[in-house]
Amino acid sequence: MSRQFHLAQVNIARALAPMDDQVMAGFVARLDDINALAESSAGFVWRLKTDEGNAISLRPYDDDRVLFNLSVWETPAQLKQFVFRSAHADVMRQRKSWFERFGDAYYALWWIEAGHIPSIDEAKARLQHLQLHGETACAFSFSSPFADSALPDLATIAPLSQSHG
Repeated sequence: MSRQFHLAQVNIARALAPMDDQVMAGFVARLDDINALAESSAGFVWRLKTDEGNAISLRPYDDDRVLFNLSVWETPAQLKQFVFRSAHADVMRQRKSWFERFGDAYYALWWIEAGHIPSIDEAKARLQHLQLHGETACAFSFSSPFADSALPDLATIAPLSQSHG
């Protein structure tokens, strides 16, 4: 049975150095394997990528060291399984070797209608909304009740304007 809603996620990270710097070599070496693991994981729907198969060349922010990841999953549980209980968790444990610590929210989750592919601007707006307003049905984290409760009525969640992103 197909779901009517999917979960979109965006996460950002500020690299300690450019991608071609030796400091980032361990991260870059794991990137293709982790992306392939995501795509083969239960619940995976879609991820943002260029012709190179990843999104590290995209620069949605003015800061050239900010990496941007955007994907869609069937359920929060399936996304959590990939993030925290797969080889991706090994990369997460090593993130201090490659990335600066963010003071603000660095990831956001939100419900989308199945079949919708979120844009970069939409994802940036959701992340900014979470940073400015905290957890709401519009943007939340894994710890939020929005991720564990009944799906919200998407018709009641106003789309975010581009001025927020």
